Amino acid sequence: MAAPHDARLQFARRHLGPVTIQPSPDMPPHLLLLADASGTRYLIKQHRDPGRFEREARAYTTWITYLGDRAPQLIATDPATLSLLLTEVPGRNAALLPPGSIAERRAHHAAGAMLRQIHQIPTVAAGTTIAAYLGQRLSLWADRAHSTNLISSCQRSEMEARATALADTTMDAAICHLDYQPRNWLLADDGTVRIVDFEHMRPDARLRDLARLAHSYWATAPDLRAVFLDGYGHPLTAHDDQLIQQFAAIEALTALVQGHQRDDAQLTSHGRLLLAQLH
Repeated sequence: MAAPHDARLQFARRHLGPVTIQPSPDMPPHLLLLADASGTRYLIKQHRDPGRFEREARAYTTWITYLGDRAPQLIATDPATLSLLLTEVPGRNAALLPPGSIAERRAHHAAGAMLRQIHQIPTVAAGTTIAAYLGQRLSLWADRAHSTNLISSCQRSEMEARATALADTTMDAAICHLDYQPRNWLLADDGTVRIVDFEHMRPDARLRDLARLAHSYWATAPDLRAVFLDGYGHPLTAHDDQLIQQFAAIEALTALVQGHQRDDAQLTSHGRLLLAQLH
């Protein structure tokens, strides 16, 4: 619960007038739920990292306007507290829907349609530039993992070879969410999905937005893949599947390094599992 003198409340009051904090016991501490005098509800999202704050603020002013009411609306930003004041959007978190339920299938289908809309946002980014960037990223994460003894020298050499191949791979560029998974989807009662959390959004390889789903969800629930792609309206080719598999190397190394840095056993385990599945 925020204290009355919390700078975030002062920020909200400057733009909304009197506000009251709303009970939200399940909400993480970097989010604060408020209501104005009319009862309209808002969220304050506070970042710890200035870079992520700036990226998300840019996403809201540059790309999210294309999504209309399917995403929160930005009211104001506060660089002093690294906070964004956002409208609250309705819906149940799709990560909490019962596995195998009709609601889960509806969420995946609607999220597929929403991702198509995101990927249609205009961009001048080129696939060749993105490919070169991703090859460099894979090489960088391999160096970080090797320097902390998370992968062997042999594995590092394998990742360097993958990085070289990835840099020369043909791929489509698009505006990407880059954390596109059920925890960032809100399913409304009418079956529509709204998307949240845009701190990673940027031009990237279009299929990167499907990689996390493929590696973490669809491997054990292939029916969800079919439902999602039906909503997305863009079937995957054999080349697409191979490219998504290549992206698993980036996710594996990222999870390993960040899991190690945060002492997060679950994230580390996810990275090791993905690394073992690479072929």
